[in-house]
Amino acid sequence: MHNRFPLTLLLAGAFFLFCGRTARAQEIRANVTVIANQVQGVDRKVFTTLQTALKEFLNNRHWTDDAFTPAERIECNFLLNITGVAGENTYKASLTIQATRPVYNSGYVTSLLNTQDNNVLFRYAEFQPLEFNDNRVVGNDPLASNLTAVMAYYVNVILGLDYDSFSPRGGDAYFKKALNIVNNAPDGKDITGWKAFEGQRNRYWLQDNLLNVKFLNFHDVMYQYHRNGLDIMYDDAARGRAAIMNCLNLLYAIHQDIPNSMLMQTFYQAKADELQKIFSKAMPQEKSRAAELLAQMDIPNAQKYQQMK
Repeated sequence: MHNRFPLTLLLAGAFFLFCGRTARAQEIRANVTVIANQVQGVDRKVFTTLQTALKEFLNNRHWTDDAFTPAERIECNFLLNITGVAGENTYKASLTIQATRPVYNSGYVTSLLNTQDNNVLFRYAEFQPLEFNDNRVVGNDPLASNLTAVMAYYVNVILGLDYDSFSPRGGDAYFKKALNIVNNAPDGKDITGWKAFEGQRNRYWLQDNLLNVKFLNFHDVMYQYHRNGLDIMYDDAARGRAAIMNCLNLLYAIHQDIPNSMLMQTFYQAKADELQKIFSKAMPQEKSRAAELLAQMDIPNAQKYQQMK
């Protein structure tokens, strides 16, 4: 049994904590949007059918061995923007992925992942089944399999981050599933994003960082930030903020060792606005220290943090 417990049961006593989930339901609730405004000469129904097929693929599949109640499902958004035609039934696209986690005792949800992948090439004919098998990621047609491999990869990253936020190092099993997809990914002409040499910001590097021992403290940050920080801020804002300040110190140690890593960039893409709001209400000394650390670690948002001082 996994140690990811529903927020509504966190304080409900030992019985619930040790019995865990009893109902069986899918793990994610994915909203899927396919847009193809840049594509001409293709029947629009193809993209409507693809949108429905992707939604069913993501929402109807069991991605873990744990039982999730409907209320526990992870809220996600997948936006597939088809940017061009690369051959018969073959498309180039970008994929924007967002996932959130509710914060205990509040109506607030925090962003776990907010990223864009610009290297999605796939083949899809209308009503073609979307298939994925962990044991044979490449499938019979690499171009057709690439779409489901990319989707499955990001689902596992989302699951890993979510589990990390509920229990210490809780997401490892899902980051390893993402590694398996990277290691066995579809290969072919113009299929990119899966290999180290193709750039410093791709699926390979995000998965590499998530399992690299140099980033071990990142997983402690995910737990402390959410469980010791956000989840207690409703009852004790100062204590929660102090826990998040400690997380910034842990992140800074990673930054000094490995500056400009993809994992840190991905974290701040999800958290920059939230961090600004959290520390805008801090005492002057704490606010100034947070702004200083964040501006060094997250250069694209440095000006935003400087305004907190």
